[in-house]
Amino acid sequence: MADVQTQTPQIEAHALARHVRMSPQKARLVIDLIRGQRVQDALHTLRYTPKRAAGPIEKLLRSAVANAERKAEDAGAPLDVDQLFVSQCFVNEGARWKRMRPAPMGRGFRYQKRTAHLWVQVAEHHVAAAERHASNVAEAEANKGVRGTARRVRKALTGKSQAPKKGKKA
Repeated sequence: MADVQTQTPQIEAHALARHVRMSPQKARLVIDLIRGQRVQDALHTLRYTPKRAAGPIEKLLRSAVANAERKAEDAGAPLDVDQLFVSQCFVNEGARWKRMRPAPMGRGFRYQKRTAHLWVQVAEHHVAAAERHASNVAEAEANKGVRGTARRVRKALTGKSQAPKKGKKA
């Protein structure tokens, strides 16, 4: 029978942080630094970036990696975290908080506190996905006859012990 899974499934996961209290423009400066990098390199970059946006983005990246590990665990597939990379990441504008500041002569000046929606997606590198798929196929091929052998041995053992004995009557 032909193999049903012809394409190697890549493990992808994402994480989203909404209403983060920072300007989207300032967050984009940091998130552009990690786009396309390996996860370990991106974490190092974020750790030593002297911007306030680096903290929440680092936390979000760790969350995306944990989501990928959980997804792989649920699928029963082994996942090498070192093979993950930041496949997509972007910042959208969130809701603006409108505030008033006292001004002279009883007036009020209006200002806005901006928020951002951060989105990070990590994916397994296609080479690692192909290696993982090949190892799963090899393991399945190696274990192919094991179930049948175990069943035959069990049947042989139970067949000898349950066979009626000749010459003796109860």
